[in-house]
Amino acid sequence: MGRRAEELRLAVMLLTRLPAGRLVDPAPSFADAAWAYPLAGALVGALSGATYCGIAALGVPLLAAALLAVGVAVLATGAMHEDGLADVADGFGGGGDRDRKLDIMRDSRVGTYGVVAVVLAIGLLASAVASFEPGWVAFFGFVAVGALSRAMMLVPMTFLPPARGDGLGSQAVLSGPLTLFAALGIALVLSLPMLVTALVATWVMGAVAFAMVGLARRQIGGQSGDVLGATQKLTEVSGWLVLAAMV
Repeated sequence: MGRRAEELRLAVMLLTRLPAGRLVDPAPSFADAAWAYPLAGALVGALSGATYCGIAALGVPLLAAALLAVGVAVLATGAMHEDGLADVADGFGGGGDRDRKLDIMRDSRVGTYGVVAVVLAIGLLASAVASFEPGWVAFFGFVAVGALSRAMMLVPMTFLPPARGDGLGSQAVLSGPLTLFAALGIALVLSLPMLVTALVATWVMGAVAFAMVGLARRQIGGQSGDVLGATQKLTEVSGWLVLAAMV
C-alpha cells in the first residue's frame, strides 16, 4: 500500500501543480506511476467541475463559467497539456525532417500553429461544457473526462518508443498493455455515475489517441512528453464533445 501511495503521489506531482508532499526514497519511476494518472486527472476534473457548478449557480453565463473552469484546470496543471499541444502543432506543422520537428517542439517559443491549436481546443472545450446546466451531471462529466483523458496518455506510452533519448518521453515507456488496461478500468470506475455515456466517450477518445499514435510515428518516429500532453488535450476535447452530444 505504501508503494502504491508513493506512485499516486508521483502521478499528482507529474500531472499537476497541486501540493503532494515529498517522495520517499527509492522514488517510483514515471512508468510505475502511470496507473494512477486517471486519479490525478479526476482530481483536476473535480476542481474544475466544482468551479463550473459554483460559478454558474451564481448566475454567471454558462460560457463564462466554462472558461473559468477550464482556467482552473490550466492553473492546476501548469498548462502542461496545452503546452504539449502547442509544441506538437508547431513541430508537426512546421515541416522539415524528423530532427527539425523535434527541435521545433523543444523550442520554448510558440508559433502560429500552436496558438491556433490551443485556441481551438479551449474554445471547443468551453463551448461543450457550457451546454450543461450546473449540477451533478456536469460535475461528474468533469471527473469522468479528466480521468479518461489521462488514461489515454498511456496509449502512446504503450505503443510508441521514445522519440528522444532524453526528456519525459524517454522515461514514460510501458512494457505492455496491462497498465493501460488498469488505468482505463480506474477511469471507468470513476465514471460510474454516467457510465453509458463514458463508455461511448472512451471509444471515441481511444480512436483519437490511436490516431495520435499513428501521426507521431510518421512525424517523429515515437512519443515525447509533448505528444503525451497533446494526446490528453485532444482526447479531453473529444470526450466533452461526446458528452455534449449525448447528455
